[in-house]
Formats: sequence, structure tokens, C-alpha cells
Amino acid sequence: MGIFSSIANLFSGSGTDNSVPAADPVEHNGFTITPTPQSDQGQYRVCAIITKGEGETQKQHNFIRSDLVASRDECIELTVRKAKMTIDQMGDQIF
Repeated sequence: MGIFSSIANLFSGSGTDNSVPAADPVEHNGFTITPTPQSDQGQYRVCAIITKGEGETQKQHNFIRSDLVASRDECIELTVRKAKMTIDQMGDQIF
């Protein structure tokens, strides 16, 4: 029965807990980066919400990378650095 449980966990997403609180937003070149590190099997996945504009004209991009980092603070730092680089390279094309 152990093998079947393991296979079921692969498809059910067990081991991933997305309930980590978001970090404080960071402004960069007119964009707002809100790091939202995701807990993943004892580590944290680089993830953020990048927005630009307000109200009905606000655009949003879910920024998720495959990088896993041991601590939440390191993850937030890496997320902001990678998001800024992506914004600098792509600008509004990110949306």
C-alpha cells in the first residue's frame, strides 16, 4: 500500500504548502513586486506577484521560478533580485 500512497501524493500535491505569508511589496521602475514565497518540501520556491497600474488598468503577472531556497528570507531576496532583472529586460512585455 506504501507505493500507492506515494503515487497518490505525487498527484495530490502533498508536501507542498502554499500558506506562507507574502512579504512587503517592493517598487521598481513603476512596477510593484510582492514576494510570495511558496513552501515546497521544507524549502521555499521563488514566487511573486508583479503588478503595474491601479484600478481597472492594473496589470498583474504571476512570477514563479523553479529555484528552491532553504530560508524564507533568502527566498525573498532572490525573488526580488530576479523579478527586478526580469522587469529590466522585458518591461511591459511581462504582461
